[in-house]
Amino acid sequence: MIYECMMNICKYLCHQKPERSFFYKERQFPVCSRCTGIVIGAVIGFVLAILTQPNLIFVLGFVPLIVDGTTQYYGLRTNNNTLRFITGLLCGFSIPFVVFKTESLILNYF
Repeated sequence: MIYECMMNICKYLCHQKPERSFFYKERQFPVCSRCTGIVIGAVIGFVLAILTQPNLIFVLGFVPLIVDGTTQYYGLRTNNNTLRFITGLLCGFSIPFVVFKTESLILNYF
């Protein structure tokens, strides 16, 4: 019951393609490997962003995901779930730092 509910909710957030998803005990994760990395990275990044000073260097975490997604989309190379997870993890890790840095810039402006 909970699994089906999660799958239904997450279908609006992720494509849920089986070939791009992790499985545990023959059940597909509610989100693909890249989205799984983004969620895990965002949680870790959020904790670290609270404990440290937000720095623009963390924006670089978006670069591998952009390069990975673009080269795969244009058929320049094939991809695997491990690489998709890692690039998602780096991107997710960067999101809280970007949000906190943007927030501090806006608050300092006003």
